[in-house]
Amino acid sequence: MEAAFASRTYRVLSYTFSLLVLLINPLGVSAGTEKPVHQISSEVCQNCHKEIYKQWKGSMHAQSTALKDPIHGTFYKKVVGSPIEEGVKHKASGKYPICLQCHAPNAAVDKTTKLDAKPAYSEGVNCVACHTLSKFKGTSGKNGKLLLGLKAYERKNELQGPQGFNQGLAKLVAADDMFGGAGSDDSKPNPHTQGEVELDGKKIPALPMAGNPGLMKTNAACMGCHDKRNNPHGVPLCQTGNEYAGSNVNCQSCHMPIAGGMADHGMGGGHNHAMLKRSVVFTLDAVKEGDNLNATVKLKNMQPHSLPTGAPFRNIYLKLSAYDAQGNVVWQNAEGHPAKDDSKAYFAYLLANDKGDPAMPPTATQLGADTRLKPYEERILSYNIPAKGTVLVRGELFYNLLWPVLVNKFKHLPEDLVAPESIAVAEVNL
Repeated sequence: MEAAFASRTYRVLSYTFSLLVLLINPLGVSAGTEKPVHQISSEVCQNCHKEIYKQWKGSMHAQSTALKDPIHGTFYKKVVGSPIEEGVKHKASGKYPICLQCHAPNAAVDKTTKLDAKPAYSEGVNCVACHTLSKFKGTSGKNGKLLLGLKAYERKNELQGPQGFNQGLAKLVAADDMFGGAGSDDSKPNPHTQGEVELDGKKIPALPMAGNPGLMKTNAACMGCHDKRNNPHGVPLCQTGNEYAGSNVNCQSCHMPIAGGMADHGMGGGHNHAMLKRSVVFTLDAVKEGDNLNATVKLKNMQPHSLPTGAPFRNIYLKLSAYDAQGNVVWQNAEGHPAKDDSKAYFAYLLANDKGDPAMPPTATQLGADTRLKPYEERILSYNIPAKGTVLVRGELFYNLLWPVLVNKFKHLPEDLVAPESIAVAEVNL
């Protein structure tokens, strides 16, 4: 009798204690951890996921903060302030910097602006930043207000994975297994299923992981940050989601391809040379007719979104040149950058002010010309080139992370970051 009463009392006290813990800490700290999951550094994940960590470490997701991305850092310091000061506000709105919802999401959870305060803040879009997203709410909020970055998601203090660890059947089988389920591979320490573990002398906190393929294997994992965003004047800057609408190809199939049985966490994009080279089919033909060569350039966008996409200052341009037998240029479509001399050879998403003049992203009040290649678009450019003395016609596509005006304006940026990058070449010998 006394034993039964004591047992009931224990259960009531345990339930009451658990309820108090939830009230004090509604997000809940995973068992065995001393900090919320979103404050855990990717260094912890590296202990088991060495190759994935290496891929992520070289990605732009790992360089996404104003501390590490020179281009983002330049704009951040202009429109917000120092990324290592607490309490800074967005200068135009006077509010918490919306940029951090995408570029430093773990810091945004804690509403901090001091990005060097914790490794998980300075790591930008690190492992837990993506793997704690649980449900995509969409980017359209009330009264037409955009939900950007983390605001577009529900989060959990439990890791979310494309599959998780489905052990229910194994546990049922183990009940009648004379070896107690020893046949399943539980010999390796696994913080996702075993709680806190020790590996190579290091204590790894418990990091339970739920299966969430509806998010992690679909565009929903990406669109909170990569769908669209406006500047303070309502002018759309990044709008990959709008360009992509209606496509049946999911983001991961290109940006996280499977290789060696593992999804590539390098997540290549506009900073990845291999990704840029595969993004477009570029061909050149030249036929002599009388005193001229009729040159035809074909560009085929292989992406389900515009090319280029993302930040509006990314651009592509074509240089077409004719050479004589000594390798001298005898004709070219433009002296330097073709934006003025051959505008059809310049593929960009431009912004403007009230007068229609070119404007920077934070101050633009309207859209300028959008000459980019639309999803899967094939565009043909034609040129007449003097045939006399020409033995070779060469075309080359270049990709720039910044408009030419920004390259000239931001002299402090590294040369290898702002220099044009060759992504396709074609030649015709005559």
